[in-house]
Amino acid sequence: MKEYPAVNSDVASPTPRIAVILPCYNEAGAIVRTVEDFRRALPAADIYVFDNNSSDGSRELAASAGAIVRRVSQQGKGHVVRRMFADVDADIYIMADGDATYEAAAAPRMVAAMLEDNLDMVVGARRDEVEAAYRRGHRFGNWALTSLLKQLFGRSFTDILSGYRVFSRRFVKSFPVLSAGFEIETEMSVHALELAMPVAEVMTAYGARPEGSVSKLSTYRDGWRILRTIITLYRIERPVLFFGVIAAFLAAAGLGLAAPLILTYMETGLVPRFPTAILVTGLMILATLSVMCGLILDTVVRGRREVRRLAYLAFRAPSDYALRD
Repeated sequence: MKEYPAVNSDVASPTPRIAVILPCYNEAGAIVRTVEDFRRALPAADIYVFDNNSSDGSRELAASAGAIVRRVSQQGKGHVVRRMFADVDADIYIMADGDATYEAAAAPRMVAAMLEDNLDMVVGARRDEVEAAYRRGHRFGNWALTSLLKQLFGRSFTDILSGYRVFSRRFVKSFPVLSAGFEIETEMSVHALELAMPVAEVMTAYGARPEGSVSKLSTYRDGWRILRTIITLYRIERPVLFFGVIAAFLAAAGLGLAAPLILTYMETGLVPRFPTAILVTGLMILATLSVMCGLILDTVVRGRREVRRLAYLAFRAPSDYALRD
């Protein structure tokens, strides 16, 4: 995996406006350390903490550490990301979690990667320092989603569920956030792959949470979300395949029920089981309708992709940060 040099802080003006955006929910044990780590890594960056109804004083601690604190009342990481992308104005956005598990020192390298190759998203691929940092259930979900996206788009990331990412302005301002929860990382990856954006990964360290910080993830609940996301991706991104499988199942069931009727008709010239014949007719009609739905939705998907691409092209490239929109 390609490594990039850190950003040279001595470069003459103009310099890109960098915003560090941190979603936060009950992270009193880690939010101060997270803000301080990013302040050391990127002294000139604006650091925002978007608090999502914390009840442990996280908001006050973040403000005391020097962060710009905003409050989001709608619960869920997707709602927080929607507000962050809408409210913050910058040239480069660095998103991480407020639990101090991501390597803040890697942020300059990730920014350098974006500017050097004019990328729209750089993903911090996690290299866990301890086994407890990255649970097996989430490893499996990550592998399943990564394999799916590679099948759908011909390419993917090695760590699709990473919450540590650097975005260009044109990514942020063209991204219609639709998810409400932790599946937002998958939606971001799909947006980049769907529009064939230039992206890259930078290997970063991933550590365990500090003492007093508790994970909000649930292996089984989030596993169900991952499964639901996989099914939804097939339905939205590959409607011909999704509805084609349904049509094939219905058609197979109809043909299986019709075979005895056809044999009886060929022998006697009669159709003795009218209810079965009516059921077969209904199944074949549903199979045909399913195929037509897939074809129609495939056209809709293509049109939606074209609209997203045009919205994306309305903003400048990352290296043109001196040209303000």
